[in-house]
Amino acid sequence: MVKDDDIDDSGDRRARRRRLTNPWWLRAAVALIFLTALATIWTTNAWLTARFSENTRVRSELRLALYTGNLMSELQRNSVVPLLLARDPSLIDALNDNDFSTTSARLMTAQKEIGAASIRLLDASGRVVGSTDRYQIGTNSVATPFFVEALRSRDTVFTVSELDSGAHEFAYSRAIVSDGKTLGVIVVGADLTRLERSWAGISDAVAVTDSEGTIILATEPRWRGLTLPEALAVRSAPSAIQRAFQVTADWTSSVADAYVQGRAVMQSEARVPFRGWQMISFTAYSSVRERVNAILALQIMGFAILLAGTFWLLSRRARIQSQAYMRESADLRALNARLTREIAERERVQKELRVAEQTMQQSSKLAALGEMSAGVSHELNQPLAAMKTYLAGARLLLQRARPEEALSSFQRIDDLIDRMGAITRQLKSYARKGGEAVEPVDLRAAVSSALSMMEPQLRTRPIRVTRQVPRERVMVMADRIRLEQVLINLLRNAVDAVKDRRDASIEIVAEAGAHAYVSVRDNGPGVSDLEKLFEPFWTTKKPGEGTGLGLAISSTIVADFGGRLTAHNETEGGAVFRVELPLHRPGQPRQALAAE
Repeated sequence: MVKDDDIDDSGDRRARRRRLTNPWWLRAAVALIFLTALATIWTTNAWLTARFSENTRVRSELRLALYTGNLMSELQRNSVVPLLLARDPSLIDALNDNDFSTTSARLMTAQKEIGAASIRLLDASGRVVGSTDRYQIGTNSVATPFFVEALRSRDTVFTVSELDSGAHEFAYSRAIVSDGKTLGVIVVGADLTRLERSWAGISDAVAVTDSEGTIILATEPRWRGLTLPEALAVRSAPSAIQRAFQVTADWTSSVADAYVQGRAVMQSEARVPFRGWQMISFTAYSSVRERVNAILALQIMGFAILLAGTFWLLSRRARIQSQAYMRESADLRALNARLTREIAERERVQKELRVAEQTMQQSSKLAALGEMSAGVSHELNQPLAAMKTYLAGARLLLQRARPEEALSSFQRIDDLIDRMGAITRQLKSYARKGGEAVEPVDLRAAVSSALSMMEPQLRTRPIRVTRQVPRERVMVMADRIRLEQVLINLLRNAVDAVKDRRDASIEIVAEAGAHAYVSVRDNGPGVSDLEKLFEPFWTTKKPGEGTGLGLAISSTIVADFGGRLTAHNETEGGAVFRVELPLHRPGQPRQALAAE
């Protein structure tokens, strides 16, 4: 039923519909949509490109830091080998007696234990008398840099030699001296090519240059021996048509740092703390471009839908005017309003879902990368500090002509290297349930070993350390390296807690009852927030002094052994960390403790 008011207003409605369907209004609406679309797409592209490019650059710099650490670890691992072999009595006797029947076999055994690329023994004339590669025996290397430099220095020297294949040989060499007479030279080759293979599987291109700017390591074989500008010019520049397609594809990208294989790449550099070396990585913009283009495509689709909706709305209103049915017009307007609300709601939900998914993926990637790099740095910090102390002591002993005592320091360094290797093998178990590689371990021995590891740090501060252990053995099922690492983390936290106290004291108590217990007590200020104590990345230390991972990792390790790690503050001051582990009873099944 049509009301009188609707009939009176029909003339006004028809007039308004004529104005809405006027061609100039249609052209203005379409032009406004196009201008708004261009401005939005341009602004969005610029902002997203800058943001995603920065994220890509940060990840590239983190990878470079990890690669640099791997390279330095490989070089340092091989640097001490010539010194040890140069003092090997069997090699000295072989050079004195000219009897090299078992020399190559001994060098092969040492190579397997150390993991070096090659080991060669040269006599005083430069002839190879023993080698892990039997084809090199008998060759003369009197003019090679590693032989000449070793005779000049009388110390361990590092040389880089270019081979006929274009690759470079990295070698540590040292003269073998007995009774003031130079008998020969021991040469240990470092295998850095396996690092190249690992880099090639992750980054687009990685290169290492020496102090003169010459590339000595590269994932691109044709780059070796060239400078960086020469290496980038090895492949011809793309043709005009290819560059046109490239510019069309990346019309909104930032200016490329370089071109590798015709692709625009981002260049990142990092200094290697070794002989002025530098590491450069190249990361393609393709991942950034794909993510930005995906969002731009959604925006373009939205504006296309908006434009289509505009034309649809105008044509609908034109049909409503021609029909002149007020009730149908009202129904259609109501339907249009409902559809508009549903479309807007659906677009809002889809947009929020996309943003949430992208945020979760990015947070997961950054958290995994941060935990890996921070975990490796934290777990290797104590052995590296101990090695530095032992090296300083050994240098002092050698200056005082006490080589026998210095050898004990080198033996400790060798033990620490084994420990570091074991720690790196165990790092993967922190992220998954452990407990497979366990064996009976004497808790007293673990406490003694942890105190021995912390001895250099404890000596530098006036701290009174009290140890109480039972006379009988206290056996638990655990992995010795990981259990010692837990105790070292607790001792180090205790040392940091009492660093500002004059009467600093630390007490470590091991005892056996229903279970095995180890308590580390200090007289520091105590723990401010016990609830967040074992959360990853939470720390009370100043920036740069701690990562907040030590107690979280220690709690995970103890849980893997079926035990638990707790902490509480003493009423008179200080904090107590308590490790509780099941006792090892042969013939009885292993039982885990209930978590608190």
